[in-house]
Amino acid sequence: MILVIFLTVTCFKLLLMPSYLSTDFEVHRNWLAITHSLPLKEWYHANHSEWTLDYPPLFAWFEYGLSQGAKHFDEQMLNVTNLNYKSEATVVYQRLTVIFMDIVLAIGVKEIGSYLNSNRLKKSSKWGSQWCSPVAVLNFLMLINAGLLFVDHVHFQYNGFLFGILLVSITRILQGRIPEGAFWFAVLLNLKHIFMYIAPTYFIYLLRNYCISGKSLQLSRLMCLGIIVIAVFSVSFGPFILLGQLSQVLSRLFPFKRGLCHAYWAPNFWALYNLADKILYFAGRKLNLLDSTASPSASMTGGLVQEYSHAVLPNVSPVITFILTVLASFPNLMKLWVSPGNPLHFVRSLILCAFTSFMFGWHVHEKAILMVIVPMTLMSIVWKKEASLFLLTSTVGYYSLLPLLFEPFELPIKVIILVTNLIYSYANLSQLFHMQRSVLCLPLLTKLESIYIFGLVPLFLYESVFHPILKLDQSYPFLPLLLTSVYCSLGLMYCWINYYRHFLLIQKVNYKKKAH
Repeated sequence: MILVIFLTVTCFKLLLMPSYLSTDFEVHRNWLAITHSLPLKEWYHANHSEWTLDYPPLFAWFEYGLSQGAKHFDEQMLNVTNLNYKSEATVVYQRLTVIFMDIVLAIGVKEIGSYLNSNRLKKSSKWGSQWCSPVAVLNFLMLINAGLLFVDHVHFQYNGFLFGILLVSITRILQGRIPEGAFWFAVLLNLKHIFMYIAPTYFIYLLRNYCISGKSLQLSRLMCLGIIVIAVFSVSFGPFILLGQLSQVLSRLFPFKRGLCHAYWAPNFWALYNLADKILYFAGRKLNLLDSTASPSASMTGGLVQEYSHAVLPNVSPVITFILTVLASFPNLMKLWVSPGNPLHFVRSLILCAFTSFMFGWHVHEKAILMVIVPMTLMSIVWKKEASLFLLTSTVGYYSLLPLLFEPFELPIKVIILVTNLIYSYANLSQLFHMQRSVLCLPLLTKLESIYIFGLVPLFLYESVFHPILKLDQSYPFLPLLLTSVYCSLGLMYCWINYYRHFLLIQKVNYKKKAH
């Protein structure tokens, strides 16, 4: 089943190869050139381009490995001075590498599906065939993930294989094979450090469920995990430590001068905070409460990555976002600590850790919502409540990614991908939980939630049709992005609060009654 779905989706991905080339395409081409053409000691010092190497060392070695194949397609792509180089062979090679690496995603999906099918899902003949079973739905939802199609196969990144490793790690943890799960997560951290968002969940769960037996700490197990993590980090960072470049590598991985928000505000708490500041600023100007000549040091709606000051509300520093994230994560981690022995709580806590970091983190990218949606997909086939929250979160999350594909050529593509994905998701999850369909409500959603989702339609029409027709592009070029960010922020904040409430109130004793 996985093979058939994977090959079918791969054919569709091949059709997306002529799509537009984002800046991320040049980023990764430049990293190919850096790792292939320059000695190791220059990898994290190279500044031939503004797209400097800013991923952990294992990903740099991954790029080095890809560069060995690139030279057989077009050696010119490996020249560090060939900025914005995009020959046809270069485009084909880089697109194919993303498609090929999705094999790791398929392996991860197979692993987690096998676990759920063997341990958590009630066997029943009512599905008719394996293609109608919960695991079949999971396979489709994972492999036709609209967000990954947008971000990896049009916008251009390598998230698919990273999430495949995450799924393998999660599966090993759920199976009780803790050291293996810890190993794969350590590897993941050294491929892309954004997965630090979910590290607290790993730390608490592994400490509580593996290192502590009864009331005693098992030092041998703690040392085992410590050796695994240290070994992985030593292989990754060791060469750069020997070169005396650890501080240089870390400065590339954590560039705190990029500002609170990305050029397009991620739909989180800070988007609402920025909007409130804008409203207060303009209201203060109109009411003569603010100096008419005063203005923020940089525009938050200029579409640029930069530092800026808020006009009315207090400025926010990285330390503030860190403290707020820790405080907001505390109840989640406490629930995980006091509820040992329930492996699905590990997944729920992981979802909330990613969600909380997305909501309150520093310079969060809109693409980080996939760290919430992918693990939430696992739970969508287990519990009806979590299926409902998954549908709402994924719909809003996928929609919030549409501005990444802004050229007219991509308009029908992104609409077809999104609509097809949502139709499958709503239809099959409602069938899985035997929900009757209503004209007024979307399956598994309340009337209010349905109204909110339907509100995305006029928002899309304004952004794609009416804004250009009204010729507001020159006067208010950032307005469509602002509307998308703020509207999606409201929906995702609602989902975060409700999933948090669900996790804190859920009782282990009720699992068999409420699980599918």
